[in-house]
Amino acid sequence: MIPQAIIVRLGELTLKGRNRRRFEKKILQQITMLMKPYARASKHEEFGRVYIILNGEPYQEIAAGLDRIFGLFSYSPAWIAKQDLADIRNKALECIRSCEPFPKTFKVSAKRANKSFPHTALELGHLIGGYILHNEDGRLSVDVHHPDVELKIDIRMEDVYVFSASVAGTGGYPLGTNGKAMLLLSGGIDSPVAGWLSMRRGLEIEGVHFHSFPFTSEKAQQKVIDLTRKLALYSSERIVLHMVPFTEIQTKLNQAGQDNLIITLMRRSMLRITERIANERKAGAIVTGDSLGQVASQTLSSLQVIGRETTLPLLRPLIMMDKVDIIKLAEKIETMEISILPYEDCCTLFIPKSPATNPNLSIVERLEKMMDWLPALEEEAVAKTERLFIHREEEDKFDEYF
Repeated sequence: MIPQAIIVRLGELTLKGRNRRRFEKKILQQITMLMKPYARASKHEEFGRVYIILNGEPYQEIAAGLDRIFGLFSYSPAWIAKQDLADIRNKALECIRSCEPFPKTFKVSAKRANKSFPHTALELGHLIGGYILHNEDGRLSVDVHHPDVELKIDIRMEDVYVFSASVAGTGGYPLGTNGKAMLLLSGGIDSPVAGWLSMRRGLEIEGVHFHSFPFTSEKAQQKVIDLTRKLALYSSERIVLHMVPFTEIQTKLNQAGQDNLIITLMRRSMLRITERIANERKAGAIVTGDSLGQVASQTLSSLQVIGRETTLPLLRPLIMMDKVDIIKLAEKIETMEISILPYEDCCTLFIPKSPATNPNLSIVERLEKMMDWLPALEEEAVAKTERLFIHREEEDKFDEYF
């Protein structure tokens, strides 16, 4: 039995008043964009719900799109009946019979927005439940407390919606409702997951990737583009990816004779460059894929010394997560297979045998003052940064950063 409609529930239950309405409008915009390719489908909104009438459009495709809209509480595949008891009964019976596995117990819950409908909600429960019991010949019984299936009858002003399943939405807050942040995006497992979690909390993100061509290959850059495209599936239209040339800075840092501090110096330089780009792009924070203690640059001491180099808030969504949990999320958002491709990024170059896990801030700052060439190279890296607009489909375009 193919669903004829989808009932979408908006927003988190804790949101109230104007804030809730603002968030709902953002979700409605994304639902409207989702439905553009499906010309026959229509929608209307009522009291925190959106009723999508499929009119023959594919349920699975639209449901998959709803799974990528942040802020949705849940949605249900539904069948449409006329405001006629016989038709409602038939649709209710079809709905029960479509359940997999077939339930042993059920109950009927009815709501009436149309108070002129000739039967009360309580009467409908008996009339529909009795009809189902009669037609299923003893295969079912009623359990009002812990049923296998709760059959819901939603009587609106014109149509009646019959449904039983409820699919949990992605949750969080609608994209862009909490501002914009720059995501330090490598080709690894962690940073795309950090980006997805940031988007889920309402942040619009722009990626910043540091490449060291020709030490890193074009395949390594394509890997980052492909990761960004996966994140773009959850965006309203596209994600901007800033490609920063880092070869000269990385080479000069490697020649400075401070092998144990090169990772610390490199990451501080990355933050300074990212903050410059963030100011140009009016972003209010920087997101990283740091997870406490995972590598030398992510000890508490290293995070403190590296993080002191930016005045913007540093958001670290993975900071207390175990690697196994990060991998599970990477698999869920389908970035894992791309992340493990064997194409190195600049973060894997010039890794010392014994990187500092407890760097001294005063020493690091003194070293940077001695590198009088570093500010000019960072300015040059910003000037030569390219922007790539990553769409859901492969129609990307490079543009010079300015």
